[in-house]
Amino acid sequence: MKRPLIILFIFLLSMHSKAQNENYPTYTGKDLGLTYTPTQSAFKIWAPTASKAQLKLYSQPLGAALTRIVDLEKSTQGIWAITLQGNYEGSYYTFCIEHNGTWLNEVPDPYAKAVGTNGKRAMVLDLTKTNPAGWPKDKGPQLKKPTDAIIYELHIRDASIAASSGIINKGKYAGLTQTGTTNKEGLATGLDHLTELGVTHIHLLPFFDYNSVDETDTVKPQYNWGYDPLNYNTPEGSYASNAADGAVRIKELKQLVQAFHKKGLAVVMDVVYNHTGLTNESNFNQLVPGYYYRHNKNGKLSDATACGNETASEKAMMRKFMLESVLYWVKEYHIDGFRFDLMGVHDIETMNQISAALHKLNPGILIYGEGWTAGASPLPDSVRALKQNAAKLKGIAVFSDDIRDGIKGSVFEAADKGFASGKPGMEESIKFGIVAATQHPQVNYKKVNYSKKAYAATPANTITYAECHDNNTLWDKLAISAPNATVAERTEMHKLALSIVLTSQGISFLHAGTEFLRSKKGIENSYNAGDSINAIDWHLKTTHKAVYNYVQQLIQLRKAHPAFRMTTTAQIKNNLRFFTTEAGLIGYQVNGNAVKDSWKKIQVWFNGSAGEKMLPAAHTKGFTTAIVNNQFTSTAVAGLVIKPYSCVLLYKN
Repeated sequence: MKRPLIILFIFLLSMHSKAQNENYPTYTGKDLGLTYTPTQSAFKIWAPTASKAQLKLYSQPLGAALTRIVDLEKSTQGIWAITLQGNYEGSYYTFCIEHNGTWLNEVPDPYAKAVGTNGKRAMVLDLTKTNPAGWPKDKGPQLKKPTDAIIYELHIRDASIAASSGIINKGKYAGLTQTGTTNKEGLATGLDHLTELGVTHIHLLPFFDYNSVDETDTVKPQYNWGYDPLNYNTPEGSYASNAADGAVRIKELKQLVQAFHKKGLAVVMDVVYNHTGLTNESNFNQLVPGYYYRHNKNGKLSDATACGNETASEKAMMRKFMLESVLYWVKEYHIDGFRFDLMGVHDIETMNQISAALHKLNPGILIYGEGWTAGASPLPDSVRALKQNAAKLKGIAVFSDDIRDGIKGSVFEAADKGFASGKPGMEESIKFGIVAATQHPQVNYKKVNYSKKAYAATPANTITYAECHDNNTLWDKLAISAPNATVAERTEMHKLALSIVLTSQGISFLHAGTEFLRSKKGIENSYNAGDSINAIDWHLKTTHKAVYNYVQQLIQLRKAHPAFRMTTTAQIKNNLRFFTTEAGLIGYQVNGNAVKDSWKKIQVWFNGSAGEKMLPAAHTKGFTTAIVNNQFTSTAVAGLVIKPYSCVLLYKN
């Protein structure tokens, strides 16, 4: 057959597969993958288009160590299965199917719970043997309401890899379990720092098994954020002391979770179900070609993720996979929350089913995600978990890019300023963020930077933040967009930005190191930039101790006062009133008494301009200061001058 005809044949085959795979049988059981006991191991995969299927057993995680090939038996609902008698603990295995007369690549099944080096082969093991001492009694802190959360986003390697961390197991799960670590000047680092700072939830960038780091080379410097999923239900091996042994990865991750829980910290898992790191060679595609992904009308893979593919959460078996995967992480690893990468790729129904199941298991679990995509999707906007549909999401929050870019300027235009760096006309975007994207009569939605109407049903629908791992750090953004400002001025801008985040309604979110002006040396996308760019420099905690102390106090302030953590739109609408102010100044008063705050009235003022602003005595009479010009202080006050790029906070008992 000539090449053009071959190409036509493959195209027609893919179109036929796309049309047919919607009608594939759905497996209703909950035992896909491996079911192990000391006396037998049951292997089961869903592969409805396979004409044959095999299980391959190995004695090693890599290399030519094949010990046995077993033909799987075809069953109902698209299942191929085999049960082997005896104890196979410690063996490695893969699956392989014949599809349209061709044997595809051998892969671990998507449900694999343990893998060896580089995730090439799954591993048979007894999960109960991976539990640390006391694990059955381990439990994360219970969140009373979502708006109580103060999230801290952290990459496992970044936290400990620098010499200044004082941590022994650098770049590893074990590094974050170590206590008593300090920088050279004796200030707490690592786990002790997180506890001292006062945040409630540690959001860890992806720690499922991802594709980009070669686990066979422990000497070569390698780095990645991990947004290229390989095996969704197993921990990443490069963070373990031994990547070859699946049991070691699992136990060390459990020890990390346990260490956090003992310190009163909840663990949020960053999950990336919207795409796979590999496309044609992915575990999904090698077992059921084409099924798990969305396709355009021309039969080509859709790419709303800008990563080469996008998964189809609306399909029964992809939805089932996502749901069973998150439940597994909660049950086996005691995970306290999930952050969904590019959540706008997923359909609303799937996300709501996930939320319902997770909240049934743990009523205080935290779920949030990015309410956008990186490109167009064939699934209609109306049914996807986009920011504009936040009110349709139950128990799920979305990131507010409105307040993010309102505070510091567009992430897509490096030189663009925001309210905190002196850009005029951003007041309504900040007010929109202060009320957590809920409906408020004093917000002029026509002047909000992105959203022209409220999208949050409650403040718990909204993540309030100024930065995350993506794009420039806040400190770098200020340096780029305000090059003529002095370091002292940019420091005040930075403090103002975090003052806005931590006193606004919604769920607060901080990027690791922001509390001491973390820099990535102006690198905007550092996903593979290495330790020299990404490592947290713990010496900065000493250099910027005053900023650290201020942020720590802001966190304590937020935790102490429910007026900043209201739970309903009605509470915000009825108890938060904005003052009429001049350009560059935002002021509002909260009726703390109505939400049982110890402060009966609270005033918050933000000066985002380069000039001083006077607060008239009529506003401030009878109030006591809590913050004056980005510094905590407590004095009676009659009138105040707000310095440039500053926050003032007053209260009355």
